[in-house]
Amino acid sequence: MRTKIHLLFGGKSAEHNVSLQTAKAVMNAVDQSKYDVQPIYIDGKGLWHKGALLEGKVDDAKLLEYKQADESVSPLTLTETENEVVFPLLHGPNGEDGTVQGLLELLNLPYVGNGVLASSAGMDKIAMKAIFAQAGLAQVHYVGFIRKEWEDNKENVVKNIEQTLNYPVFVKPANLGSSVGINKATNREKLIEAITEALQFDRRIIVEEGVTAREIEIGVIGNEEPECSVVGEIVPKTEFYDYQSKYEDGDTALIIPADVSDDIYNSVREMAVKAYKALDCSGLARMDFFLTENNEILINEVNTMPGFTPVSMFPLLWENSGLDYPSLINKLVELAIERHEEKTKIRYTFD
Repeated sequence: MRTKIHLLFGGKSAEHNVSLQTAKAVMNAVDQSKYDVQPIYIDGKGLWHKGALLEGKVDDAKLLEYKQADESVSPLTLTETENEVVFPLLHGPNGEDGTVQGLLELLNLPYVGNGVLASSAGMDKIAMKAIFAQAGLAQVHYVGFIRKEWEDNKENVVKNIEQTLNYPVFVKPANLGSSVGINKATNREKLIEAITEALQFDRRIIVEEGVTAREIEIGVIGNEEPECSVVGEIVPKTEFYDYQSKYEDGDTALIIPADVSDDIYNSVREMAVKAYKALDCSGLARMDFFLTENNEILINEVNTMPGFTPVSMFPLLWENSGLDYPSLINKLVELAIERHEEKTKIRYTFD
């Protein structure tokens, strides 16, 4: 029996449109001669819309059909056949943060990517950095706080940030990716403005101390025995790699492989695997690092569902490591099935 892949895309998230880009790319690259592909669009309200089985290529008009669908379905429609794998192509909250992963665990379905723990901890930058610190991974200094602390005493929050960190700092929603809601602050006035904007996207905020460094990234795939790609470097033409640089301007340079020594590459790879295991990642992740002028390596963050178009960093890293885009998709499906089979060894009764 052919394996059926349910592609989940869209989602109730500020990264909804990024997910659409990812979904379109995967739909046009997945091997339809090997898999039955079932698109499932999740709208901005969180309702699920089931499209017809995929046939041929997908263009923007086809994506618009999914977005205009009226009738919604229950997520329980995922469990229709025996040979099924779910591929969540969701970025941000309500998709990449462990919520959908928890649902798929309850439905006992194999799915591509990280489990509940890695997804939730990887999405929340404050929790993620706490785990990295526990694992002994070097990182930039930071301060985290919640909306209520800000509303109760803004002056105290600002004072704590200024006593702990040096300007410039970067203010981020703790639970978003794709650089949504991120701003650089060089003084108190800009800090307050940046926090005000970030609080529109999350109730938890992280402020990180700026560092003069190269931005390098590495791809990781695997379950119990993760493998690493070559290292890539981001050279944004703007002051930092923001949402517009990533998805709108298209003029950010991605250098693959990055010009780093073997020693630097080996250190980045070791740190990436250590972080991957500390979060209990599975399937895939992109690990982001800073490389300072004195060759100090600082881990920045993990992305448990990285941008996945053919021109995104993660697939390009693997293409330059000998694994092309369609083969990468196939590998991730195989890893999902492998991990699901591993879970069948777990006992759930005392009988």
